[in-house]
Amino acid sequence: MPRRRTDDKRQRILAAATRVFARKGYFASRVSDIARKAGVADGTIYLYFRNKDDILVSLFDEVMAEHIATGRREVEALQGAPERLRAIAAHHLRLFGENQDLAVVFQVELRQSTKFMERFTASWFKDYLDLLTEVIEEGQRDGSLRPDLPRKLVAKAFFGALDEMVTSWILGRRDYDLGELAAPVVDLILKGAANPVTTVTRGGK
Repeated sequence: MPRRRTDDKRQRILAAATRVFARKGYFASRVSDIARKAGVADGTIYLYFRNKDDILVSLFDEVMAEHIATGRREVEALQGAPERLRAIAAHHLRLFGENQDLAVVFQVELRQSTKFMERFTASWFKDYLDLLTEVIEEGQRDGSLRPDLPRKLVAKAFFGALDEMVTSWILGRRDYDLGELAAPVVDLILKGAANPVTTVTRGGK
Protein backbone atom coordinates (compact mmCIF):
# COMPACT_ATOMS: atom_id res chain seq x y z
CA MET A 1 0.00 0.00 0.00
CA PRO A 2 1.25 3.54 -0.69
CA ARG A 3 2.46 5.52 2.28
CA ARG A 4 0.17 8.12 3.72
CA ARG A 5 0.68 11.65 2.50
CA THR A 6 1.74 12.75 6.00
CA ASP A 7 4.52 10.13 5.97
CA ASP A 8 5.73 11.39 2.60
CA LYS A 9 5.88 14.95 3.91
CA ARG A 10 7.81 13.88 6.99
CA GLN A 11 10.33 12.03 4.84
CA ARG A 12 10.61 15.06 2.58
CA ILE A 13 11.46 17.21 5.59
CA LEU A 14 14.13 14.74 6.75
CA ALA A 15 15.63 14.59 3.26
CA ALA A 16 15.68 18.39 3.11
CA ALA A 17 17.28 18.58 6.56
CA THR A 18 20.01 16.16 5.48
CA ARG A 19 20.89 18.38 2.55
CA VAL A 20 20.73 21.62 4.54
CA PHE A 21 22.79 20.27 7.47
CA ALA A 22 25.41 18.90 5.08
CA ARG A 23 25.70 22.11 3.06
CA LYS A 24 25.37 24.79 5.76
CA GLY A 25 26.42 22.91 8.87
CA TYR A 26 24.03 21.87 11.64
CA PHE A 27 24.61 24.86 13.92
CA ALA A 28 24.33 27.42 11.12
CA SER A 29 21.14 25.87 9.73
CA ARG A 30 17.70 27.21 10.62
CA VAL A 31 14.33 25.49 10.62
CA SER A 32 13.23 27.99 7.98
CA ASP A 33 16.08 26.77 5.72
CA ILE A 34 14.79 23.22 6.03
CA ALA A 35 11.21 24.27 5.39
CA ARG A 36 12.24 26.16 2.27
CA LYS A 37 14.21 23.20 0.92
CA ALA A 38 11.31 20.83 1.70
CA GLY A 39 8.78 23.15 0.07
CA VAL A 40 6.62 23.50 3.18
CA ALA A 41 5.67 26.35 5.52
CA ASP A 42 7.87 26.89 8.58
CA GLY A 43 5.01 25.94 10.88
CA THR A 44 4.59 22.59 9.11
CA ILE A 45 7.95 21.46 10.47
CA TYR A 46 6.58 21.68 14.02
CA LEU A 47 3.72 19.34 13.19
CA TYR A 48 6.32 16.57 12.89
CA PHE A 49 9.31 17.68 14.99
CA ARG A 50 9.70 19.64 18.22
CA ASN A 51 12.76 21.59 17.08
CA LYS A 52 15.96 21.38 15.04
CA ASP A 53 17.55 18.98 17.53
CA ASP A 54 14.59 16.64 17.16
CA ILE A 55 15.04 16.64 13.38
CA LEU A 56 18.67 15.52 13.66
CA VAL A 57 17.88 12.92 16.30
CA SER A 58 15.00 11.55 14.22
CA LEU A 59 17.25 11.43 11.18
CA PHE A 60 19.94 9.30 12.74
CA ASP A 61 17.37 7.19 14.64
CA GLU A 62 15.61 6.24 11.41
CA VAL A 63 18.77 5.71 9.37
CA MET A 64 20.36 3.48 11.99
CA ALA A 65 17.17 1.55 12.66
CA GLU A 66 16.91 0.68 8.97
CA HIS A 67 20.62 -0.09 8.71
CA ILE A 68 20.57 -2.50 11.64
CA ALA A 69 17.32 -4.12 10.49
CA THR A 70 18.78 -4.63 7.02
CA GLY A 71 21.97 -6.00 8.53
CA ARG A 72 20.05 -8.57 10.54
CA ARG A 73 18.03 -9.65 7.49
CA GLU A 74 21.16 -10.08 5.40
CA VAL A 75 22.94 -11.95 8.20
CA GLU A 76 20.09 -14.44 8.48
CA ALA A 77 20.29 -15.19 4.75
CA LEU A 78 24.02 -16.01 4.78
CA GLN A 79 26.16 -18.75 6.26
CA GLY A 80 29.42 -18.19 8.12
CA ALA A 81 30.79 -15.21 9.99
CA PRO A 82 33.13 -13.96 7.21
CA GLU A 83 30.32 -13.73 4.65
CA ARG A 84 28.02 -12.12 7.17
CA LEU A 85 30.61 -9.52 8.09
CA ARG A 86 31.20 -8.75 4.41
CA ALA A 87 27.47 -8.18 3.94
CA ILE A 88 27.31 -5.80 6.92
CA ALA A 89 30.37 -3.92 5.67
CA ALA A 90 28.98 -3.65 2.14
CA HIS A 91 25.70 -2.22 3.39
CA HIS A 92 27.47 0.23 5.71
CA LEU A 93 29.69 1.59 2.94
CA ARG A 94 26.91 1.67 0.34
CA LEU A 95 24.60 3.49 2.76
CA PHE A 96 26.96 6.45 2.94
CA GLY A 97 28.69 6.06 -0.40
CA GLU A 98 25.37 6.51 -2.21
CA ASN A 99 24.35 9.60 -0.23
CA GLN A 100 27.14 12.10 0.25
CA ASP A 101 24.98 14.52 2.25
CA LEU A 102 23.98 11.79 4.69
CA ALA A 103 27.64 10.80 5.07
CA VAL A 104 28.62 14.39 5.90
CA VAL A 105 25.85 14.70 8.51
CA PHE A 106 26.83 11.45 10.22
CA GLN A 107 30.60 11.77 9.99
CA VAL A 108 30.97 15.51 10.59
CA GLU A 109 27.87 17.30 11.90
CA LEU A 110 26.71 14.64 14.35
CA ARG A 111 30.16 14.53 15.96
CA GLN A 112 30.37 18.21 16.73
CA SER A 113 27.99 17.80 19.65
CA THR A 114 28.81 15.76 22.75
CA LYS A 115 25.09 15.53 23.46
CA PHE A 116 24.31 13.92 20.12
CA MET A 117 27.33 11.61 20.27
CA GLU A 118 26.37 10.41 23.75
CA ARG A 119 22.86 9.62 22.53
CA PHE A 120 24.16 7.84 19.45
CA THR A 121 26.65 5.80 21.49
CA ALA A 122 24.10 4.83 24.12
CA SER A 123 21.47 3.74 21.63
CA TRP A 124 22.19 2.79 18.03
CA PHE A 125 25.94 2.33 18.31
CA LYS A 126 25.33 -0.20 21.08
CA ASP A 127 22.80 -2.05 18.92
CA TYR A 128 25.21 -2.04 16.00
CA LEU A 129 28.01 -3.44 18.16
CA ASP A 130 25.62 -6.09 19.49
CA LEU A 131 24.91 -7.23 15.92
CA LEU A 132 28.62 -7.39 15.11
CA THR A 133 29.39 -9.16 18.37
CA GLU A 134 26.80 -11.85 17.64
CA VAL A 135 28.37 -12.56 14.25
CA ILE A 136 31.89 -12.56 15.69
CA GLU A 137 30.83 -14.93 18.50
CA GLU A 138 29.45 -17.30 15.88
CA GLY A 139 32.76 -17.21 14.02
CA GLN A 140 34.69 -17.93 17.20
CA ARG A 141 32.47 -20.91 17.92
CA ASP A 142 32.83 -22.45 14.45
CA GLY A 143 36.56 -21.77 14.25
CA SER A 144 36.50 -19.25 11.40
CA LEU A 145 37.62 -16.45 13.75
CA ARG A 146 40.26 -16.44 16.48
CA PRO A 147 38.66 -17.45 19.78
CA ASP A 148 41.27 -15.70 21.95
CA LEU A 149 40.31 -12.12 21.03
CA PRO A 150 37.67 -10.21 23.02
CA ARG A 151 34.56 -10.04 20.86
CA LYS A 152 33.82 -6.40 21.67
CA LEU A 153 37.37 -5.43 20.71
CA VAL A 154 36.97 -7.06 17.31
CA ALA A 155 33.54 -5.45 16.86
CA LYS A 156 34.89 -1.98 17.66
CA ALA A 157 37.89 -2.46 15.38
CA PHE A 158 35.56 -3.59 12.61
CA PHE A 159 33.29 -0.57 13.01
CA GLY A 160 36.28 1.74 13.32
CA ALA A 161 37.71 0.55 10.02
CA LEU A 162 34.44 1.14 8.19
CA ASP A 163 33.94 4.48 9.90
CA GLU A 164 37.40 5.67 8.86
CA MET A 165 36.80 4.59 5.25
CA VAL A 166 33.68 6.76 5.10
CA THR A 167 35.47 9.73 6.68
CA SER A 168 38.39 9.42 4.26
CA TRP A 169 35.96 9.22 1.36
CA ILE A 170 34.28 12.46 2.47
CA LEU A 171 37.56 14.31 2.93
CA GLY A 172 39.07 12.95 -0.28
CA ARG A 173 37.99 13.36 -3.88
CA ARG A 174 35.17 10.76 -3.62
CA ASP A 175 35.94 9.55 -7.13
CA TYR A 176 35.75 5.87 -6.23
CA ASP A 177 33.01 3.42 -5.29
CA LEU A 178 33.03 3.20 -1.50
CA GLY A 179 31.00 -0.02 -1.53
CA GLU A 180 33.70 -1.87 -3.46
CA LEU A 181 36.04 -1.53 -0.48
CA ALA A 182 33.87 -3.71 1.77
CA ALA A 183 35.54 -7.04 0.92
CA PRO A 184 39.15 -5.76 1.23
CA VAL A 185 38.39 -4.05 4.56
CA VAL A 186 36.82 -7.20 6.01
CA ASP A 187 39.66 -9.36 4.73
CA LEU A 188 42.15 -7.00 6.37
CA ILE A 189 40.30 -7.26 9.68
CA LEU A 190 40.00 -11.05 9.48
CA LYS A 191 43.42 -11.92 8.05
CA GLY A 192 45.67 -8.95 8.83
CA ALA A 193 48.26 -7.50 6.48
CA ALA A 194 50.88 -10.24 6.79
CA ASN A 195 51.74 -12.31 3.74
CA PRO A 196 50.49 -15.84 4.54
CA VAL A 197 53.02 -17.41 2.11
CA THR A 198 56.28 -15.66 2.94
CA THR A 199 57.67 -15.69 6.46
CA VAL A 200 60.71 -13.52 7.15
CA THR A 201 63.01 -14.54 9.99
CA ARG A 202 66.20 -13.10 11.36
CA GLY A 203 69.29 -13.88 9.38
CA GLY A 204 67.20 -14.71 6.31
CA LYS A 205 66.43 -18.21 7.61
